[in-house]
Amino acid sequence: MGTAVVSNGASHHPPSSFLEDVVPQAPEDPLFGLMAAYRKDTYEGKVDLGIGAYRDNNAKPWVLPVVKMADEILRSDPNLNHEYLPIAGLQDFTQPSQRLILGPDSPAIKDKRTVSLQTISGTGAVHLGALFLSKFYKANTDRAVYFSSPTWANHNQIFSNVSLPIKTYPYFSAKTKGLDFDGMMSTISSAPEGSIILLHACAHNPTGVDPTQEQWKKIAVVMRERSHFPFFDCAYQGFASGDLAKDAWAVRYFVEQGFELCIAQSYAKNFGLYGERAGCFHFVTGAAPDAEKTIGRIASQLTILQRSEISNPPAYGARIAALVLNDDKLFAEWEANLRTMSGRIIDMRKALRSKLEELGTPGTWNHITDQIGMFSFTGLNEKQVLTLREESHVYMTKNGRISMAGLNTQNIDYFAKAVDKVVRET
Repeated sequence: MGTAVVSNGASHHPPSSFLEDVVPQAPEDPLFGLMAAYRKDTYEGKVDLGIGAYRDNNAKPWVLPVVKMADEILRSDPNLNHEYLPIAGLQDFTQPSQRLILGPDSPAIKDKRTVSLQTISGTGAVHLGALFLSKFYKANTDRAVYFSSPTWANHNQIFSNVSLPIKTYPYFSAKTKGLDFDGMMSTISSAPEGSIILLHACAHNPTGVDPTQEQWKKIAVVMRERSHFPFFDCAYQGFASGDLAKDAWAVRYFVEQGFELCIAQSYAKNFGLYGERAGCFHFVTGAAPDAEKTIGRIASQLTILQRSEISNPPAYGARIAALVLNDDKLFAEWEANLRTMSGRIIDMRKALRSKLEELGTPGTWNHITDQIGMFSFTGLNEKQVLTLREESHVYMTKNGRISMAGLNTQNIDYFAKAVDKVVRET
């Protein structure tokens, strides 16, 4: 009787087609890595200034009162179901979103030369726009997209994924900790004609530095002269200043000037709907006799792209936002909630600046209150940031960006003293 031979099946299988030289290990996302390090830290007084999400004065997530109200209405609706939304999303959401960003009296809306699709928050809107431009904008030419230096890190990946070449324009001045307007204008004016220029509509991420209205007008003049295509990323409307119209001023001005452009709009920050992924992509074509036909063709192609990517968007967050955007009473409550969030952040800016100035911390700190929105570019270098993490358990991104929402009346003294110490020592 022969002995059975047990073969090791693995040795007979061909090696994977995805070896390390083909699929190298990707680096960890720095922001999510920072969050993981913060969670592991057992120190009771640790401070999280990395996360780009609003926190109340007790460092807790804040569900907006208006979202709770809308949620109650939604849950008690006997007709609520979980059917698919249309490919372009919930019209009760996309139409008021259009009015919110462009303004209720926008010439683009009146002339029916705009199309809006519901997206997977702002990230999905940026991706859909990038994909559309990659496929249809000046194809087979040496086109490129220009980002501010620095910009939201994900912009690089999103546009790289659709094979659009990336270039940058100067934006943040390390010297003044404000806008390098001359550098920005010089690069935009020398960029090849018809370049895509990505602009942050308000509350620039990561710097918190925005152009003034006069500067926006000058940017528009140069972009018109060079026939550039504006791509606005708007993640903080109403959250930056507490005023929805003021935060949309740049977008509305460019539309009034007759630009053909697109906009990525997010409701993560201004509704606190971070995990619900509610956003919109808007395309506005220029005023022309055949503008309605043009936007119809653009809409048809965007619909095909959306169908192949996500089929249709998620319903819950859009339904919440739609209830608020279409009801005067709820809308007024939302505006009050926005003033609460933006007001607390402005208060923290004032408090941080005054504490650093009281301590006589070396350097100037007016940039803390000059900047706006969720983030502040402190001017701290990587070495100082790592020292703050190791010695004081303060977590922020390596470029010195802090989320102002992570500061509160309980930790601001601790943070100011930690910054003062690290600045003096290095």
